[in-house]
Amino acid sequence: MPKLLIVKTSSLGDVIHNLPIIADIRAHLPDIEIDWLVERGFADIPKLHPAVQNVISVDTRRWRKALLKAHTWREISVFTKVLSLKKYDMVLDAQGLLKSGLMVSKIRGIKHGYDAKSIREPLTQFFYDKKHCVSKAQHAVSRNRALAALAFGYKIPTAPPQYGISASKEFAVSLPWPFVIGFHGTSRESKLWPITHWISLGLALNAQGLHLVLPWATAEEFERANSIASQLPHATVLPKYSIHHLASIISQAKYAIGVDTGLSHLSAALSVPTIALYTDTNPNLTGVLAGKDAIAINLGNAGQTPSVDSVLDAVLSLGLST
Repeated sequence: MPKLLIVKTSSLGDVIHNLPIIADIRAHLPDIEIDWLVERGFADIPKLHPAVQNVISVDTRRWRKALLKAHTWREISVFTKVLSLKKYDMVLDAQGLLKSGLMVSKIRGIKHGYDAKSIREPLTQFFYDKKHCVSKAQHAVSRNRALAALAFGYKIPTAPPQYGISASKEFAVSLPWPFVIGFHGTSRESKLWPITHWISLGLALNAQGLHLVLPWATAEEFERANSIASQLPHATVLPKYSIHHLASIISQAKYAIGVDTGLSHLSAALSVPTIALYTDTNPNLTGVLAGKDAIAINLGNAGQTPSVDSVLDAVLSLGLST
């Protein structure tokens, strides 16, 4: 059987955006064996896909914080040796960064990636045996699918993406149902939705008999979640959970509302109806893209903060109001 290594290490949303290439590839090579190289913090995502056999974790984010420590370089050395023992028929670097290119260079196999006009860090192209031209003026999911199609020599697919993941609903968390999960935290302050908007939205949801559930990952997000919940009669701030456990909770939500964050993409990939809120980025390039069995709406744009009313209108348009 042919063996493929997918290299997409980060971030959470980018890893999710790469999931649809698995269904595309397997439609043409159903017996292919697929491994995935990913940042340890996001390893739960490819593990959710039944067609991914082995997940190889890398710790570059942690290593960067301790580059002057001897133990860091020992870990890097061990990891490099492990990679050098791997052999694949094809290595597909969908990351396109120097860090991914360096890792790819250690692995035996025909290496595919973006060409100089398509890649984010042009020097990375020199690590590849085969280079492919893929327009940057399209959604990230479409770029990934086009790269895979060019690498494997099949027609670039145009059908809705199939993310192919599902989450166990057996994780034991007692939450009032129906609930809406609200992804309020994100990597940049400019991408946040105002707390006052979240409170107004929460009150409107409570009036519809819906409970607002708020996850968090950092101390700042924990503080924001509690600020929102403290002003609502029915809201729950979750404990800090792994992506694996959060996926289980998300899959049980009536729908999700979230800012530009990986968890919004995860909810759509899990076929949960999703409304995504954009304030500082263009959703045409990195917005939530509904899969074959999901529905999603992107609101706002760079410099355009969605109103609470526009979110409630989206809820109605998706038929999600009680």
